[in-house]
Amino acid sequence: MVHMPQIAPHNADPTLLQKQAEQAGMASVGEAVLSYGLIDLQVNGFAGVDFNRAPITADQLDLALAQLALTGVTSVLPTLITGADEHLEQTLVALEQAVNQSKLGPHMVLGYHIEGPFLSPQDGFSGAHNANHMGPARIALYERLQKAANGKIKLVTVAPEVTGVLTLIPQLVAQNICVSLGHTAANGEQVNDAASAGAMLCTHLGNGLPQQMHKTENPLFWQLAEDRLFATFIADGIHVTKSALQTMLRAKGVERSILSTDAVSAAGAEMPTGLYTLGEAEVERDAGGTVRIPGSKYLAGSSTTMDQMVCNVMDWYGYSFVDVLTMTRANPLKVLGKQPENLNSKTEQNFVEWQRHSTGLAVKRAYVGPYKIERK
Repeated sequence: MVHMPQIAPHNADPTLLQKQAEQAGMASVGEAVLSYGLIDLQVNGFAGVDFNRAPITADQLDLALAQLALTGVTSVLPTLITGADEHLEQTLVALEQAVNQSKLGPHMVLGYHIEGPFLSPQDGFSGAHNANHMGPARIALYERLQKAANGKIKLVTVAPEVTGVLTLIPQLVAQNICVSLGHTAANGEQVNDAASAGAMLCTHLGNGLPQQMHKTENPLFWQLAEDRLFATFIADGIHVTKSALQTMLRAKGVERSILSTDAVSAAGAEMPTGLYTLGEAEVERDAGGTVRIPGSKYLAGSSTTMDQMVCNVMDWYGYSFVDVLTMTRANPLKVLGKQPENLNSKTEQNFVEWQRHSTGLAVKRAYVGPYKIERK
């Protein structure tokens, strides 16, 4: 059973917190440092809570968000994967109600990420998504979902080769929604056309792909080569090998790379092996932390945490803490159309206190809005 961290009011000076956090962005981390909180653009669930399955209570949401804060993530986009129209609508209504009734939701939830349903239905590309709910793009569906979300859909993942998607992209961009490419079998021309239409991002690049493809002429290489696209990466050593991830990060550079967990309800340091849910599907976390639909060879989200990925990229590749903050805060803000100097203090000016240990950095506590979160 996952325990609720301590969530208590704090009286820390916000000006001092901001000053210390800004200093962390200018120098390498020492024994202890306070930084701005990190942003995760793709979280399907966490600490036993499945964002893809209604009903979701305020207490459940607070548990998941408090546990996320203790991994360094203080701003998040709860993510819904492909499902029936009614399921997506009902789940967004439940999420939005939980956010508004919770302590942490108004301070941590930046909006929502809809991953699908206009993705490639081909085996390997579709991954854990149910291809039965896929089809030609319909702007009417996103308008319906945006109403359910009270206008808070901020990111949508699509496959540009799907009928109607290249027309859909500028319509979404006109509504200030970031469009990302993912679970796609697009060719080079289609990737280029999507970027020209306004797409800015690639979702968990290196994943949502079949095991066998042409060695160079494939959607991975075409997206890596498109400099107009940022990319999110899951740095857990499971979704992409260390050497392959190093190559991908070099291709995109720190300035266009973003770390994101793609976490599911099985994610979290305290979560045991066993069965969990991802919407209508059952998923299984094994002893090594890999999450799959039972009996499937394809991954179904991740069980990793952001603090672990931070330690991984610093340890594996020698990135500095400044680089990490770029990949986990500055770049996510850019793709969401936000500038650091113009942030809404209620939802984005959150802070994390880190300490250095023999195994790397660890979160001691987090400051989220008026609350201080730490382990009991």
